[in-house]
Amino acid sequence: MSSVSLKTPHTGSTGRFRGYQQAHTADIDEEIARVDPGTPCGEYLRRFWHPVLMTSDLGELPKAIKILGEELVLFRYGDRSNDSIALVHKFCPHRRASLEYGKCEDRGIRCCYHGWLFAPDGEILETPAEEPGEGPARQVRERTRLGAYPVMEFNGLIFAYMGPPENMPAFPVYDAFEIEDMVTRPYAISYACNWVQVLDAIMDPVHTTFLHSQNSRPQFSDGMAEIGVLKFYERNDNHFLGSSTRRVGDNVWVRLNELILPNFTQAGAAFAADGTEQRYFGRSAFTRWVVPVDDENSIAFAWGNFGDRCDPHEYNTKEGCELIEQGEIVDRSPEEKQRRPADSEAVEGMGPISTHMGENLMPTDRGISLYRRRLRRQIRDLSEGKAPPQPVSPQGASVRTYGQDTVLTFPLSTDHDDQDYLLKIGTAVMDIQFAYEDLNNTERDSIIIDKLKELEANGLD
Repeated sequence: MSSVSLKTPHTGSTGRFRGYQQAHTADIDEEIARVDPGTPCGEYLRRFWHPVLMTSDLGELPKAIKILGEELVLFRYGDRSNDSIALVHKFCPHRRASLEYGKCEDRGIRCCYHGWLFAPDGEILETPAEEPGEGPARQVRERTRLGAYPVMEFNGLIFAYMGPPENMPAFPVYDAFEIEDMVTRPYAISYACNWVQVLDAIMDPVHTTFLHSQNSRPQFSDGMAEIGVLKFYERNDNHFLGSSTRRVGDNVWVRLNELILPNFTQAGAAFAADGTEQRYFGRSAFTRWVVPVDDENSIAFAWGNFGDRCDPHEYNTKEGCELIEQGEIVDRSPEEKQRRPADSEAVEGMGPISTHMGENLMPTDRGISLYRRRLRRQIRDLSEGKAPPQPVSPQGASVRTYGQDTVLTFPLSTDHDDQDYLLKIGTAVMDIQFAYEDLNNTERDSIIIDKLKELEANGLD
């Protein structure tokens, strides 16, 4: 009988293997992850305007969607223009038939099952099979409405406010809506995970160095492979910035990501800057909102921004917007996703809802810590009756944003520590941008660009 030789498994010190001790899964951060009606974060998010669909995706027929855990239907009525769009709950209050199969009419939407007609604000206009007089039909029209929300169309995206009507804020206008000679393209990209996982990346400049540069291949530019010197800013109650200042040869590249609570994001360009050529206050690759579908799904609604101060026009395509959003196109094989993971693989790979209680946040994660702390504070304030702050703008002006790239020539010198030098340059660049917030857009941008050129010419004091 032959003997079988078994290789002894490598064990090392038994204390090194921790799988058994750590098999218990950490807890979900329920307070910021759950978004259904009545949850703390769900109620908080409902105090803001959110994009819910690209205008081009709403045709002549009703469109079923899910946002913040609610089953909804968008439809066109009246003259079927972009000014005649309504958003209602999906199920008819009569017998719960889906209004996805309803008929769009001049005055609203008619249920396919029994013909009840609903106005855009949810009023019951007709119950055709019932007597319209003093009986049950009149009573149901007086006491019952179809749930409905205010909507508006803007630049290829449909926005909705899903909170208490008496607390509806003004629709925020950002300076990024008003950049001269910029061409925008709406896009929407779905993520099979909780909204916080997607949002985190905007306040995580380091992931650009590794996920998008060193892991497989440069997905944006070679210059992003440098880690850079990080600095984080809190501008007001809901505005957070993360700058990364890199050296690329004789140049210093200051790239800025930003988040305005709860879910508005911008960053530097994806393809217009690589640190090798001078650039003065170049603007964001995208203007973007991360919107929860439910607890385990989310959608990034955005405009890709194209022009001299944004990304090149050659990326103004569906595939180009996918590259700008996550570094790779969406439709890839499982093997391609393993060999060249992008944002979707990184965040979806955490699971449908990441177990945040099991994280080990580091100093480079300070931006994430800052914004989550403020998000949690505002959620708790709302539960105590304090309304969350809306985006802040100077008197009579649009909301100021900072997502940008600036590349200045500051050669390496042996006279000082370069990491400290980079931090001072990055700080000086941001101080210039902060100094002119109260000017109108054209004056502000022009002066910032002139001051950046002066900084480059004169050096640091």
